[in-house]
This record gives sequence, C-alpha cells and structure tokens, in this order.
Amino acid sequence: MNQPVLKGVHHSARPTWKLRETVEFYRDKLGLPLVHAISARGWGPSNHPDFLHFFFDSGNHSTIAFFYYIDTEQPDYTRPVADYRFEATHTAWRVDSREELLAWRDRLESQGIPLIFQIRHELIESIYFNDPNGYYLEITIQERPMDALDAEDATRTLEAAMALEDAQQAGTGGFTSIDQVWLAKAAGIAPKAVDEVALFVLDAPEFRPLVEAAEQAPEYRLENLNNGYWKITAKDALVFERKKLGFVPALWNAALTGGYVGEITEFDRYRLQISRGDQ
Repeated sequence: MNQPVLKGVHHSARPTWKLRETVEFYRDKLGLPLVHAISARGWGPSNHPDFLHFFFDSGNHSTIAFFYYIDTEQPDYTRPVADYRFEATHTAWRVDSREELLAWRDRLESQGIPLIFQIRHELIESIYFNDPNGYYLEITIQERPMDALDAEDATRTLEAAMALEDAQQAGTGGFTSIDQVWLAKAAGIAPKAVDEVALFVLDAPEFRPLVEAAEQAPEYRLENLNNGYWKITAKDALVFERKKLGFVPALWNAALTGGYVGEITEFDRYRLQISRGDQ
C-alpha cells in the first residue's frame, strides 16, 4: 500500500465566546471571506451545547474556523494570558513577497490592529498580532525553500532531543537546556576533538556569516565536512560578535544549532565565546 500523502491544511479551529467581534475581525478588518457556517444542536455528549461552526477563507483552499457554543460560559483555561505556553499556539499564514508582508502590516495599522512585533527568524520574516480572542496570528514570508539538508538537520536535532527526554523519563539523566542537544549533535556529526573547541555550522545561507568570519580569522581553522556542515575550530576559544555577523537577535539565539564542542563561557545579546572545557 502506498504511503498516504496530506494535501495541505484544510482548516484550523478554536473556540470563541466573542461572536460579533470575531466575525467582524476576520471578515471585515482582515478581509477574509466568510465561506461556510454550520448551525447545529448539541451532539455527542449529553452536556454538549448547541453551536455555530463557521469558516473564513485564508487562501490556497485553506480556512480558519471557530466554534461558538451558545449560552455557555468561557472557562478560565481558554482565556488569554501573557505566557509563552499560551502564545505558542498560533496560526501562521504565508505570503509570497516582502512587499505583500508590508502591505499586510499597513492593513493592520489602517484597521487599528496593534502589531506585536515584526521579526526575522532563520528562514522566515513575520509580523505578529492578536485577534479579539487573544489568539496569536502570524503572517510570514519564507526566504528560501526548505530542502533535504534542513530535513536531515531537523532529524539530528530531534533525535538528540528525544534521547535526552527518554533518559529524563527513565531517571537516568536530565534534560534542562538546549546546550545538551547541541553537544549531542556535535558528537554525532564528527568525532569529538579533545584538544580543540569546535563549532559546526549548517551549510545554509542564513548561517554563512559564521563561515565568512572564520575565513577571515587566521587563528581559526575551517573545514567543509561535505555532510552539510562546516567545522570551525580553534586551539583555545572561538569568539563571535552578533553585530559583526549581521545576525538579528532571533538568528543569533540559534547560532549554535549545528552543535559545538567545548564550553560556552559567554553568550549574551552581543557576544559568543566557546572555550576549552578544561579552562
């Protein structure tokens, strides 16, 4: 039997207790057509209320949908809070150009919708804002396609992280920081070099400034491992400065994503230093 293949997102759905505000926000302020609505008596569990389930067209045959449960009180666990765990659940829409992204920013401003921030990540640049329910929304442009190397690197990252989680759940180890993932990735990419510090850099455009900085530093050694990574080594320490690299903060925080060997002795908003572990 052939492996089944998904064809994209049909819809995402969340509850709302602000019917008019939600309709007017998505249909009128964002301009997403209201394309379908289900009005139904409660079904399934005996305590299921009557409800409306309505859909807005968000492009490319996808929709964003909401449930409005009639004559019910909103439970506290659905209320927005200023907490990263609540904000992690969000919807992100794609546009094809930065001009379109900026046009959407202009539309938000013209409709009086506050912009939370505009930020560049590794592969994307996005604007973020809230709907009337407090749900996070994102509009983004992808700077380059994801390729096989991205998938291979993601596999290395998640396999290392899952092994750490397994050890934590088995009581044989802890999983307390991203550094553990980076160290485990480095050990898998190339043998650990005891007498040197090393940084492994994914061979991707967004991380290219790290490679260029190493090329210009005579005290660093640079090697293309021909497996999707560059290896930057030094006898005592590797030092990089964010502003010289031209990294935005979000990319800077992921600068070690390829893995490293040694000890991070400094990593703040502006400067990264990896030193020998025995120092």
